[in-house]
Amino acid sequence: MSSSHPEIRAVLLDLDGTLYTAEGPIPGAVEAVRALRTRGMTVRFVTNTTTRSRRALAERLTLMGFPALPEEIYSPPWAAGRFLKAQGARAFLLVPEGAREDFAGVQEDEQRPDYVVVGDLGDAWTFDQLNRAFRLILEEGAALIGLGRTRYYRAADGLRLDVGPFIAALEEATGQKALILGKPDPAFFRLILEDLHVPPEQAAMVGDDIEVDVGGAQSVGMRGVLVRTGKFRPADLEGSIQPDAILSSVAELPAWLTGTR
Repeated sequence: MSSSHPEIRAVLLDLDGTLYTAEGPIPGAVEAVRALRTRGMTVRFVTNTTTRSRRALAERLTLMGFPALPEEIYSPPWAAGRFLKAQGARAFLLVPEGAREDFAGVQEDEQRPDYVVVGDLGDAWTFDQLNRAFRLILEEGAALIGLGRTRYYRAADGLRLDVGPFIAALEEATGQKALILGKPDPAFFRLILEDLHVPPEQAAMVGDDIEVDVGGAQSVGMRGVLVRTGKFRPADLEGSIQPDAILSSVAELPAWLTGTR
């Protein structure tokens, strides 16, 4: 493959805001992903979404024109389920129903769990749920797992709080730092690279969140590519994180990889 970035073998793509929005696929995104696959590149999908299982996400992507298999998707529920089963740990799951499939085989315990797992419950959040998680951590000694630390995302009705603020509230109240299994946690990216058998310098992460996507990827030595779609705002470029590339959209990614942009 002739390219100005010949060392890049794997491209990790964020979903919401990068490949599609509430209105549908980003113009040119379907063609871009197809072009990457045609070149023989390893293409994987990396999301902090906790409302759907990997199987459901793969079905949704395929319907949008991005053919995907469940095992080609990396998400916090996948990482947390894998971690808990490896530990043989009991867990209190504050996760959306749609993601529970990825926790199959995990022993649930609502009284004395080893871990409290917090995902994005959206409108289903209640004070009682948050307070119960607080008590299990502070009084029963449970550890806290956060499914990502995304602060907010853009929905059809505007910006909405994601899981990050709820994790921060529990950390503040209990004095315990959460184990984050999702972007931008370095362990999450290392788990993906290990699964792909690709060194970090041969992988690029593409997303619309400069902290979660770009900063997270760069923290483990990957390239971080920012797209000006989804939640992107010009003010994002005023911080300390400097993307390896800034593209108008993912549609420009094949040209960037071949050096024609």
